[in-house]
Amino acid sequence: MPLCFAVSGRFKIVPMALLFVVGAVLLATRAASRQAWWLAWPVIAACVLRLLYDIGNFLGHRLDWSTLDLPAQTVLFIGIAAVFTLPLKQRVIALGFSLTAVLLGAASLYQRYVLGVDRPYGLNGGDWAAVEFAMYLLVLVLLAMLQALRPGVPRGERWLHVAAVVVGLYGAVLTQSRGPLLSFAPVYLGLMLWHALRSRHWRRVSVLLAATVLGMLAVTATLHREMVERLTDVPAQIASFGNGGGDGDATAVGERLEMWRTAWQAFREHPLAGIGLDQFGTYVRGQVAMGQASPLIAKYVHPHSEYLESMVAGGVPALLVLLLFLAVPLGFFARHLNHPQEPVAAAAAAGVMVIGMYALCAFGDNVFYRAMPQSLYLFLVSGLAVGIGRLRCAAPSR
Repeated sequence: MPLCFAVSGRFKIVPMALLFVVGAVLLATRAASRQAWWLAWPVIAACVLRLLYDIGNFLGHRLDWSTLDLPAQTVLFIGIAAVFTLPLKQRVIALGFSLTAVLLGAASLYQRYVLGVDRPYGLNGGDWAAVEFAMYLLVLVLLAMLQALRPGVPRGERWLHVAAVVVGLYGAVLTQSRGPLLSFAPVYLGLMLWHALRSRHWRRVSVLLAATVLGMLAVTATLHREMVERLTDVPAQIASFGNGGGDGDATAVGERLEMWRTAWQAFREHPLAGIGLDQFGTYVRGQVAMGQASPLIAKYVHPHSEYLESMVAGGVPALLVLLLFLAVPLGFFARHLNHPQEPVAAAAAAGVMVIGMYALCAFGDNVFYRAMPQSLYLFLVSGLAVGIGRLRCAAPSR
């Protein structure tokens, strides 16, 4: 399924539709599936709340039907989540996820070294998709690292998961995406700390952490100094912002700051109802026409911050809904991090990492504005939550 989301083409609708039908049948005919699905009700409720608010925003602002395309996917993945109530072969799923990370990481290397693409963007999108591709890859890297750390994994499979970490992380570095890579660091550190506390293997964790840090530093400082230059340029770009639309604004940071300023202005004008889903681009073009915003941002349709996007689209209520959409599942998974059953704890750690990556990346980019990243989030978060419900139901009573 992660690979299905990451490629273009209509054929990917087929496996999603089939899984949805299976999930719907399970909920309708299998009491055990309904029980496991219900144990994940906080996560399901947070997803439904966001969907209902988006529908209300659509009706309140009388928007075009296309604005409901992405929100409507919530129903699809809530149904697919029921498939996780079956006793699936978790090793096979983990191997599939890691192989996806290897394939997408290899695609990044191919685009960079064979096609000469400056910032690889994966199999779905164009040059502008580099940031979300990096975030997507790094989520898969975190899941692969989690599998590599788990006890009882056969040596051959463990090495495959390690290879997924190496290739996926290298592919993500090639995208030169500052936000996802900076967000990855604390989440990865949190994974190492959780594993050390649970396993008491502090020395092994320290070696792995040191190897990862040194490897990333070696790649960025020697082979690809573009990433270092992009990071060191940030203070200068911030300092030069606002010089009357000159060169200081014509930078990645300058354009982003201008978008954030314009988004904040839209929020201040409409703090309660917002201006409607996917209407930021229209607002920006209007501000540019009136001379209230830089022409450099006229091409953008989203403010490059999921939090600001919510504030612009629906005001304070939409921001609260987004925070619940992230915080409620995070709380659900956090409560199971120290569960005595290793599979439950591992699933909880995976859920925390996924939400952590999305929540941090959301400060500097829109993480739910395209089908690929939103699909991955809904699929993993709802599926992992329902999977925990199944494991709890299957646990012997004490």
